[in-house]
Amino acid sequence: MSKIIDGKLISTMIKDELKEEVALLKTQGIHPGLAVILVGDNSASQVYVGNKKKACEYVGIKSFSYELPIETPEADLLELIDTLNRDDQVHGVLVQLPLPKHMDEQKVIMRISPAKDVDGFHPQSVGALSIGLPGFVSCTPAGIIELLKRSHVDIVGKNCVVVGRSNIVGKPVSLLLLREHGTVTICHSRTNNLTDILQQADIVVAAVGIPKFIKGEQLKADAVVIDVGMNRDENGKLCGDVDFDSAKDHVAAITPVPGGVGPMTIAMLMKNCVLAAKSNHC
Repeated sequence: MSKIIDGKLISTMIKDELKEEVALLKTQGIHPGLAVILVGDNSASQVYVGNKKKACEYVGIKSFSYELPIETPEADLLELIDTLNRDDQVHGVLVQLPLPKHMDEQKVIMRISPAKDVDGFHPQSVGALSIGLPGFVSCTPAGIIELLKRSHVDIVGKNCVVVGRSNIVGKPVSLLLLREHGTVTICHSRTNNLTDILQQADIVVAAVGIPKFIKGEQLKADAVVIDVGMNRDENGKLCGDVDFDSAKDHVAAITPVPGGVGPMTIAMLMKNCVLAAKSNHC
């Protein structure tokens, strides 16, 4: 049986550390605040926003919530972002994606001040990551690195294969693995000879967005597998991009879905918010 990497446990450890840090910051007159904007009534987005509010309450971060109707004009959303950018009580601004079709996601992301871009999606944040400068790192990739480090997985010199090339996960996690001195190969759903590449991988990050796309027999016996996928199988059950049943007795370690990467994303959002509050008061 593989080691199951428990994202819930590790995320709780991180939040407990942040809770202590926030308590100390408050004694110095620094009160971290996070503003979350939700446009429309997407049920999955509502769950995510609710989880972020709970995490803020747990850590001690002040939560500002804005729930806008789906027909809200884009100009009104941009005006709200401008207001939050100027608000000294708000250290992080997050707009829950996806947005309604009449809104330009890139324009909205660009409107958030890079100093408050705790999601790490602003081009300035992405650019800083790409050239190794300090800045906010998007939460899921940052959470993946924390999962590996806190599970005592050595990245230095290892063959790391990232399956997926999205701007939110695939590309940034590849840069982070490079930063940790891993040797990185980026693949995707159209990669030729994917199995040959996977069988050379010490660390696999599956972020392709296809249910059970990677099978256990495609993986090395001593591989560490981080499954970012959040899909529904043919029975409507949550599953990852890796076929967990065929992989769990084959590889060295694997994250479950749910309970692996998901909780880490919110923990790292809290960490970015604390970092933003500290940076704002330097």
